[in-house]
Amino acid sequence: MRIDKYLWCIRYYKTRTIATTACKKGHVRINKEIVKPSREVYPQDLIELRKDQINYQLVVNDIPENRIGAKLVDIYRTDKTPKEQYEAQELLKLSKDYYRKKGVGRPTKKDRRDMDNFNDETSLTDL
Repeated sequence: MRIDKYLWCIRYYKTRTIATTACKKGHVRINKEIVKPSREVYPQDLIELRKDQINYQLVVNDIPENRIGAKLVDIYRTDKTPKEQYEAQELLKLSKDYYRKKGVGRPTKKDRRDMDNFNDETSLTDL
């Protein structure tokens, strides 16, 4: 089975086109080699892929016939991704949450619209 189709079948990518693009950009490696989307996958291959700033490491257990349900994914692959990768992702999410505190800095477009709507409502009640 092709690597792009395999990654789509085990639900690492939402569409096969996205999986193909990731392979073309060099985000996918098999046994430490950057591969094209047409590269065949065999059991016991080590797949490394970069997605959402996490470097996943997968071992192919078996090849599925077609796209499988989320509950069956563990039958076809073993996840060897270090826990530090997931922890780093959690820290990144937390840092994004506190990037700009409310009321600090220049107003965003949404803030500006809210202020304009508030000013329009108060001017109508003054009449």
